[in-house]
Amino acid sequence: MSDQDHIFMQAAMEEAKKAGANGEVPIGAVLVADGQIVARSGNATILNSDPTAHAEINVIRARCKEVGTQRIPDHDLYVTLEPCAMCAAAIAFARIRRLVFAASDPKGGGVLHGGKFFEQPTCHHKVDVAHGNLSEESGAILKEFFAAKR
Repeated sequence: MSDQDHIFMQAAMEEAKKAGANGEVPIGAVLVADGQIVARSGNATILNSDPTAHAEINVIRARCKEVGTQRIPDHDLYVTLEPCAMCAAAIAFARIRRLVFAASDPKGGGVLHGGKFFEQPTCHHKVDVAHGNLSEESGAILKEFFAAKR
């Protein structure tokens, strides 16, 4: 992982913390183009009364609307937790170039776990995937959030 990867993942962590402070599951994402963050969000499913308002979906929607297209192949996505199957599909449909996530999610992930969306023959776009950058910090944020809920 490069220094830039670390910087962008730190920005995603900040979005995760904001989401957690708002009572949302603390997952954050930033979308990067040409070395600049062009969209950022945390989970907003409660705020938006929308089960699809995951951090990844939020940044993809915002950027696609901004540039007026459904595909953004020159963009990289940084997210604090392995995307679920729904988000993995959105990432592939948006033709995201690269996905970097912090912590893996054996229970709900759809990239390395579960349906392994990008490995399916029905997935028409293979995303470059990297993971593990700041995984301990991301995991700690999530564990702290759920421990407080119990």
